[in-house]
Amino acid sequence: MTDQTRPYDASDRPDFYPANPPQGAYGMGPGWAPPPPPLAGTAPAPRRVGLYAALAVVIALVSGGVASWGTFLLTRPPAGTDPGYTLSAPPSALTGRAPESVAGVAAKVLPSVVSLEVKSSAEAGTGSGFVIKGGYIVTNNHVVAVAGDGGEIRIRYNDRSSTGARVVGRDPNSDIAVVKPDAPVTAPELPLGNSDSVVVGDPVIAIGSPLGLSGTVTTGIVSSLNRPVEAGGSTGSDYALINAIQTDAAINPGNSGGPLVNAAGEVIGVNSAIATVGGAPAGQQAGSIGLGFAIPVNHVRRIAQELISTGTARTSRIGITIDQGYQGTGVRIATQAEGGAAPVTPGGPADQAGLRAGDIILEVDGHPVGDSRELIVTIRSKAPGDRVTIKFQHDGQEKVAAVTIGAAPAPTAQPS
Repeated sequence: MTDQTRPYDASDRPDFYPANPPQGAYGMGPGWAPPPPPLAGTAPAPRRVGLYAALAVVIALVSGGVASWGTFLLTRPPAGTDPGYTLSAPPSALTGRAPESVAGVAAKVLPSVVSLEVKSSAEAGTGSGFVIKGGYIVTNNHVVAVAGDGGEIRIRYNDRSSTGARVVGRDPNSDIAVVKPDAPVTAPELPLGNSDSVVVGDPVIAIGSPLGLSGTVTTGIVSSLNRPVEAGGSTGSDYALINAIQTDAAINPGNSGGPLVNAAGEVIGVNSAIATVGGAPAGQQAGSIGLGFAIPVNHVRRIAQELISTGTARTSRIGITIDQGYQGTGVRIATQAEGGAAPVTPGGPADQAGLRAGDIILEVDGHPVGDSRELIVTIRSKAPGDRVTIKFQHDGQEKVAAVTIGAAPAPTAQPS
């Protein structure tokens, strides 16, 4: 084995070291020279220092974040709750509303609307009503009819006070009744408006006790006028035909007898009936489908005044018997006596105006009448003594006659 080791001499120095140190250089001993320059392509030392510093900052931030998250996990409340969590306090309570708003009108009307609880030995029911001049309360006849024979009526006001009441008078033909509370009435009376000034599209508010929920307010519009509607019971003395105001304000069982008011808080009708689709299931009451009907207040005003004055109300008529089998245009007067009643009552309003048996009534005051129901409600909506213009057909010729509305014989007063 040959020993290749040999002494280190000058010829073994790398060629990038200068053979002779430059003049003025301070060596570090024999053969030392200044540090070599950087190699080509390498970054200066100061840049590496900056990079290391940046990395150190990043590491510190990440470490701090991890530490903070760990602290949160260890100290957070269970189930996501936060004992120190709060919400801002509610703003100041402002309950005032503009008088013409729905809320403003309701606030004015509600104190005058009552709930009626009626019962007899055999049945019971609820309804609504409202206070008029003199402390009387207007409602529907079908609401209080069950109390006609020794039943009881209890009135509950909006302030939750209550008192007993008695029937002053009721009119099945118009489905209107008036009752008088036993105790003095402190609730304000509601102003009665003019139903003749109502037009389709007018805003209205219905107030009452649907399904026993007193003080309920619903709103809508007048959706039609002069609808011939059956109200009250379906047969006998509870049956009524009314020339109704139609509304889409929600009306449900228990609203009967309550007021339908305009935007000024004036009564324009008494809520009395609703339309339903099909029959309600056994044991259940039908609800609103957006077709409610109210008796116009101008008719209510006359009936209520007569009930308070005399205990009964007159039913308007013109003294004819209608041919119910006629299917043509208009309404035909019967051609022969029916049930002992002559086609045209001798000396009655129609007879005096020249109408005869078999004549066909086409219009009343310029409004066509399509069937007997329309004719009946149109005549009943007038007061005895009013004059109407009737267009009719006699022996194929059209004629016009002025007829003064009469009244059926008044029934015997039956207040309870």
